[in-house]
Amino acid sequence: MNTKATSRPTFPFTAIIGQEEMKLSLILNVIDPKIGGVMIMGDRGTGKSTIVRALIDLLPPIEVVENDPYNSDPQDPELMSSEVLEKIKKKEQLSIIKVKTPMVDLPLGATEDRVCGTINIEKAISEGLKAFEPGLLAQANRGILYVDEVNLLDDHLVDVLLDSAASGWNTVEREGISICHPAKFILIGSGNPEEGELRPQLLDRFGMHAQIKTLKEPNLRVKIVQQRESFDKDPINFKNKYKEEQEKLTTKIEQARKKLKEIKISYDLMEKISQVCSELNVDGLRGDLVTSRAAKALAAFEEREEVTTRDIFTIITLCLRHRLRKDPLESVDSGFKVQQTFKKVFNYE
Repeated sequence: MNTKATSRPTFPFTAIIGQEEMKLSLILNVIDPKIGGVMIMGDRGTGKSTIVRALIDLLPPIEVVENDPYNSDPQDPELMSSEVLEKIKKKEQLSIIKVKTPMVDLPLGATEDRVCGTINIEKAISEGLKAFEPGLLAQANRGILYVDEVNLLDDHLVDVLLDSAASGWNTVEREGISICHPAKFILIGSGNPEEGELRPQLLDRFGMHAQIKTLKEPNLRVKIVQQRESFDKDPINFKNKYKEEQEKLTTKIEQARKKLKEIKISYDLMEKISQVCSELNVDGLRGDLVTSRAAKALAAFEEREEVTTRDIFTIITLCLRHRLRKDPLESVDSGFKVQQTFKKVFNYE
């Protein structure tokens, strides 16, 4: 496991201009990973990867068991590998260190063995050991797994990623040998809609769906270009300019995480969320659940005790637009359709 921060400097999250939809989706998922990840669709060159990589700098370091390939949490048995649990049972002393929250990039050509890990059958038979070589899912435990061009990934592999992200576990079975380890991570996928959409049943399993577009205003485009040039010229100095803003946002995220359990949402608002989902013919209950979770995360982020109608309006498009059934003859944008239904049900102007 790499315990050092990557030497390549990352562009500061607070310096990113525009793309509010995507930034909000990422922050809310970091506050409550149970939202279920983000799918980001947008044109090429709109800074999707830059924003995702910038997110990691906002996250506080985590405590891990040293030399454990699964970033095992020394306090939480649910996030420990079987080796660490065994050590605790034997009352062995654990060496604990702090590391940066892991961020794993999934390469496009990755095989299932590279992602899930492999069992060395020969070693297992000859030495009677479960010789497991952990994969990328092990590295991503308690962190972020980022898949660029997720729509070009093999559907089976996307399925494996979504299963692990939802259950928090990865199971590898070969020749009658089975290994299970924690794999709790926030899954972030990005893609270009020109290269094809994900299958609806896979898309539905992402908690939120952010769309990002190329900015049209010339003055903002110039500002982005200037910022990028300043960063490339002197990244350390550029990052220092945003240090205070970055620290403020990190503190806000940490406080929201702690506050999340106390946030209340009224029965009336929950019923209206379900009515919106019902009128939009959203299959299953995932849409209702994610909308409620995201609204609570937003209320926690904005330091309030209770979810408001405004909170729901802010996030409902991100939570539902990818769950609507596609009608090839319909010209209305799915996001606009969600907003119209919301305004009607909530009587919101």
